[in-house]
Amino acid sequence: MSRMTGADPGLFGPGSVTWQAHGDPMMWIAGVRALYLQALHPRAVRGVMQNSDFRRDAWGRLMRTANFVGTTTYGTTEAAERAGARVRKIHSMLTATDPGTGELYGVDEPGLLLWVHCAEIDSYLDVLRRSGFRLTDAEADRYVGEHRQSARLVGLDPAVVPADRAELATYFEKVRPDLAAGPEARAVDDFLLRPPTHPLLVPAREVLWRRVAHLAYASLPPYAHELYGRPAPAPATVTRQLRLTGLLLRRVPARLRWQLPPKHILRAMARLGPDARPAPYKLGR
Repeated sequence: MSRMTGADPGLFGPGSVTWQAHGDPMMWIAGVRALYLQALHPRAVRGVMQNSDFRRDAWGRLMRTANFVGTTTYGTTEAAERAGARVRKIHSMLTATDPGTGELYGVDEPGLLLWVHCAEIDSYLDVLRRSGFRLTDAEADRYVGEHRQSARLVGLDPAVVPADRAELATYFEKVRPDLAAGPEARAVDDFLLRPPTHPLLVPAREVLWRRVAHLAYASLPPYAHELYGRPAPAPATVTRQLRLTGLLLRRVPARLRWQLPPKHILRAMARLGPDARPAPYKLGR
């Protein structure tokens, strides 16, 4: 029972797969995988690179994405709708130019929004499941379907967004001929491997961050490795590495992890009561 009668559960609510899954620490590695994958669509990544200094603002971009996911997952319906409206307004004002043809196009083209959405959902689902977060096939399909809501927030018609894993796989087969590792993708790859940092923090970057980046890259599908031209361990080896990483990260107490700003989960529990706490075992109920 919720502590507050009639409290707004938000777009997804504690009964959703999304609510339970997005509290997992492996979402951070999944987010980096999504950046690698998104960068392989030349038209989409060009829109990012031409409208921001990616190398100086990549951390900000990653944190804004994390904040958007947290708000839309655990915030009130009003907060989620406001976040979506902000994203739509920003996208409506941005354009990019195709250097080959000179074509000027909007970054809010439905095809580009759909690519970004599908790359994120595929990354979240793939990393979570391979790292040991238990989801049945039916729950995984539910997860994909639930995110037609988040797709709507960024301006997509939910009817054109994949509703389950089979539709998601069909989408990737259809879009693969459009993918390439162009100069913008190379810049993203270079940043993720060697992000600018204070000289005193370079050793920590080499020890900690490179492991995260390498694991995120390794978890990409084989066709992405082929496009980037960098090899990766065999999928079974990567899955073992993901499971070990998940095991280690999940040993950090959730309450400690959730103290990091902006504390979306703790605020949701304060609004809805302690029973709203995300936990994987609740999916089997």
